[in-house]
Amino acid sequence: MANHKSAIKRHKQSVKRAARNRAVKTRIKNAIKAVRTAVTEKDKEQAQAKLTDAMSVLDKASSKGVIHWKNAARKISRLSKAVDGIE
Repeated sequence: MANHKSAIKRHKQSVKRAARNRAVKTRIKNAIKAVRTAVTEKDKEQAQAKLTDAMSVLDKASSKGVIHWKNAARKISRLSKAVDGIE
């Protein structure tokens, strides 16, 4: 454990940030899973709605620095392509 006051503070901050990042990443995974499930069921309306939610979650995560913006763009692109492929 840290001995200096500043090191103790930094440790507390890192623990708090790690928890926040973990929550956001879980939210991302759940949003993506919802879109993929709708695509598998070939439910275009639900997939479109879930895609909108997923795009919002991914954009927020990238703007907060949880994931890289290109990572978010890639995930959005692939999900959009999957939703557009539903007949």
